Amino acid sequence: MAIQGYLDELAGLRGDSPAEPAIRTLLACAAGRLHQLCESLLYRSYPRLTRAPLNLQSDEMLSAVVERLMKALQAARPGNVRQFFKIANQHMRWELNDLARRLDEQSRIVNIGSKEIASPELSASQLSPMARRMFEVIDELPEDERETFELVRIQGMTHREAAEILDVAERTVERRLSRGLVILKQKLGDLRPTESPQAQL
Repeated sequence: MAIQGYLDELAGLRGDSPAEPAIRTLLACAAGRLHQLCESLLYRSYPRLTRAPLNLQSDEMLSAVVERLMKALQAARPGNVRQFFKIANQHMRWELNDLARRLDEQSRIVNIGSKEIASPELSASQLSPMARRMFEVIDELPEDERETFELVRIQGMTHREAAEILDVAERTVERRLSRGLVILKQKLGDLRPTESPQAQL
């Protein structure tokens, strides 16, 4: 309710009114939840980035995501909490994907310079070809199923928390999640049976 109040305040600003103070207040109100989501996404889906050489921490990720949101919310005006967290989730994913790509590029430069074959632990980023394919398939899910899957399986929300964000019943969350998992199993059926999308994410 508090976040929705600040979203309403932001949406009500006139064209000549500075948006930055309202955006800072909004993000300060949502900081606890955003930090929880950053931590969940980082350690569930990108644990490689938490180890050397990056040693990324959730606090550092939150700072980068807040900086992204400060810029994004200058133009975007999410009308409700669901839309706000959808934008936040996108920028969390983009931030981690950018870090993973830069890690890959740095590893390739080191390997070329040293003319040595580095071990997978030192050179591979979190996003392996298989993981990249899984994220592509997740992005191709129907919007309702994709959003529900990301909230529950990637960000680690309970069915009840996801239902509150999506403004639907818990059973609707369960149905959407089940449909999304069926689609993922169909499109990723050539992977080894012992490896589920959640395990790889």
